[in-house]
Amino acid sequence: MWPFIVAQKKVTRPLLLKLGRKAGKSTITVIAEDISRNNGYVELSFQASNLDDKDLFSKSDPFLELFRANQDGSEQLVYRTEVVKNNLSPVWEPFKLSLSSLCSCEETRPLKGLVWDHDARGKHDFIGAFSTTFKEMQEAFAQGQAQWDCVNPKYQQKKRSYKNSGVVVLTDLKLHRVHSFLDYIMGGCQIHCTVAIDFTASNGDPRNSCSLHHINPYQPNEYLRALVAVGEVCQDYDSDKRFSALGFGARIPPNYEVSHDFAINFNPQDDECEGIQGVVEAYQSCLPRVQLYGPTNVAPIISKVARMAAAEELTGEASKYYILLILTDGVVTDMADTREAIVRASHLPMSIIIVGVGNADFTDMQVLDGDDGVLRSPRGEPALRDIVQFVPFRELKNASPVALAKCVLAEVPRQVVEYYSHKELPPRSLGTKVGEAGPSGAP
Repeated sequence: MWPFIVAQKKVTRPLLLKLGRKAGKSTITVIAEDISRNNGYVELSFQASNLDDKDLFSKSDPFLELFRANQDGSEQLVYRTEVVKNNLSPVWEPFKLSLSSLCSCEETRPLKGLVWDHDARGKHDFIGAFSTTFKEMQEAFAQGQAQWDCVNPKYQQKKRSYKNSGVVVLTDLKLHRVHSFLDYIMGGCQIHCTVAIDFTASNGDPRNSCSLHHINPYQPNEYLRALVAVGEVCQDYDSDKRFSALGFGARIPPNYEVSHDFAINFNPQDDECEGIQGVVEAYQSCLPRVQLYGPTNVAPIISKVARMAAAEELTGEASKYYILLILTDGVVTDMADTREAIVRASHLPMSIIIVGVGNADFTDMQVLDGDDGVLRSPRGEPALRDIVQFVPFRELKNASPVALAKCVLAEVPRQVVEYYSHKELPPRSLGTKVGEAGPSGAP
């Protein structure tokens, strides 16, 4: 049905009762318009003064309706205020509208306001109307002159001295721009990727062909396949194509103590590698030098990246966002600490992609993903945002690059926009906060 509506632009159908009989002469009309962008919402507050009194023994009970013009010339109701009883100078409650609802994201689209005296039987008395555009609203509000004569054409024709049937005043206007992921990237926001590889003993002895870390010169192991496939997708998002490459769960030289956040190039001062190929080479060089051990603690690496993201947050700009790509074979040992670390990280410019390698039970990972409910810390604190995406690589081994990219990075653009919108940070090239008012209270 939807493709038909879009193709026809305007479709009218009779309303049917449960048994398929027509509901009298009632119809429903669906109008399709192409809205190429949705760049925010607006908060509006209206009041009126000296409205005509339409009631004999009391004052009018006014309410306001806002309409926008459609492309075919018809009018669409976009908002109806509450009724203010017995008052010729009503103050209506503030309300919010998306720009797509208000004006189809076209600020010069004609708008019309109609003021009525409410009648309990549904035969409302017309008080008056005014015309404007959203652009005119903003300009008039910025100049402190956002008011319109409420005119009844019938009175206007009959009386030469007629001026209006009251005045409608826009008392507040707050515009909240909603930027897209592309807006932030084009505005100079850099994406920094960190790869974290599971070197715990549960992966199997690398000398054994059944090990997920087995090095075969003729066929890449599971980790390499996942790293290359997923990493190349993430690489397109990374600004400088340099990846921080970390390992966890291994005994490392020179003292062979267990580490849960070591640089796999063994250079703690510079853990970055040139592209995914650089990470692959560092991994292949690292594997013979470490002893796979355990436990599978991922909280330390999440916290390490979170510290970098926390430092970035202090800049107060949409300048750098962090993606942590964790490749692991299954069960997390420090589940409580990991949940705590993720909840803390949900307040920072950071997303986590967990790729499950092998055929283990990934139930814990699906819990961390939070798709079935809000992830909470052991103390009960909810995550501010859903920042974790879990991907079982066994289901995507043979997927096309497009399908893999869609699955792996499905949530990252939304997570980036959610974070900067929550912080009211626009793309850097714009320079003012989302929804921030200018001088005179204008957005």
